[in-house]
Parts: sequence; structure tokens; C-alpha cells
Amino acid sequence: MSEEPNDEPGTLERALEATLFAAETPMGVEALAAHLGGLAGSEVREALGNLEARYRKRGIHVVERGGRWHFETAPDLAHLLRREKEQVRRLSRAATEVLAIIAYHEPVSRAEIESIRGVQTSAGTLDVLMEAGWVKPAGRREVPGRPVIYATTPDFLDHFGLASRRDLPGIDELRAAGLLDPVDEAMEAALDGMGRFEPDEEDESGPDED
Repeated sequence: MSEEPNDEPGTLERALEATLFAAETPMGVEALAAHLGGLAGSEVREALGNLEARYRKRGIHVVERGGRWHFETAPDLAHLLRREKEQVRRLSRAATEVLAIIAYHEPVSRAEIESIRGVQTSAGTLDVLMEAGWVKPAGRREVPGRPVIYATTPDFLDHFGLASRRDLPGIDELRAAGLLDPVDEAMEAALDGMGRFEPDEEDESGPDED
């Protein structure tokens, strides 16, 4: 992470600041470079690092989530800007388990989710996660029947404050935070027993789409 710069922002930093401020959705380095006239990605990344450092102590931050950059409220001030709005329904235990499995093993099919959980997963559970904007269909597995496979979305990373899936906590961290209790032992055993609880290596090319 870049050290906080003391000098005035350069032309590229100011251009990136204006672009991100006006953008309707977060933007990746390649999109920013193309928007600003086909600049080198390394040049844009360095300027973004400086911009991130420049905003680090302010009320809004410049952050990267899932390879895309945007402005967001500083975490310690978020409570000041919360609006009264319809809340996403509280996730059931089943939905929480399915979300965790998808996050740690994506992309996965419904059958693979059921194999890890040891119980059937209703279509409604996946619907709830997709309605929340945290899970999406990510193509089909190239096996007989070509089942749909599911993956998390940038909104999932943003909601939980993760830059990428590599920032997902491990079993020991979850236990230390008090997020696992004796009732979760079966779930933990199912995941840990397969030796796949740690996030799989991210495939930069992504799954094949239909």
C-alpha cells in the first residue's frame, strides 16, 4: 500500500479522481486506462495507489473491491449516512451455509453444494442469495447435463469489505471471532474434511459462459 503522499496530486490522479467520482459503477484498471486515452495499466495502478493513500484519513475512501475501484464512506462514519430503507431479509442458516460454500469453492453447482452440505438445497435458497445481489449464475459445468454453476458477485465483496476472495477468513479466524459454535461442527467437518475450506485459487479468465 502506498505511503501517504505529501505533494499536490498530479494530473493523472486528478483525472482518476474525477472519473471515479462521476462513474455510475466501480471501474477496473483497464477500463480507467482506456477511458483516459489508452494509458499503461502500470501507470494507472501507481496513480490509484497514490489516490488511495491521499484519501486514507478522509471521510470517504478510494477502495478496490474485486479488481474494481470506487469511492465509499469511511467505515467509522458509515453509521452517519445510513438511510431508512427496506432491509435485505435476514439469511436463514441454510442460505448462510450455501453462501459460505459458494464463496470458498466457487464456481460450484447445486449438486456440489449439496454434496458439501450433506442435504438437499432448495431453489428458493439460491434465489434469496441472487435477489440479495451476492450470488450469480456463472455459466455451466462442462459435464453431462451441463449444470449451472454459481459464483459470488462484486456486491458480495463490497458488502463484506473484501478486496478479493483471498481476504476471506479461515476456520481458525471464524472460531476466534466467535462465529462458530458447537452446532456448526457438522458444517465445519464437511468443509474441512474435503480439504477445500481455504479459498480456491481465483481463475483470472473466469468460468465459461453460455
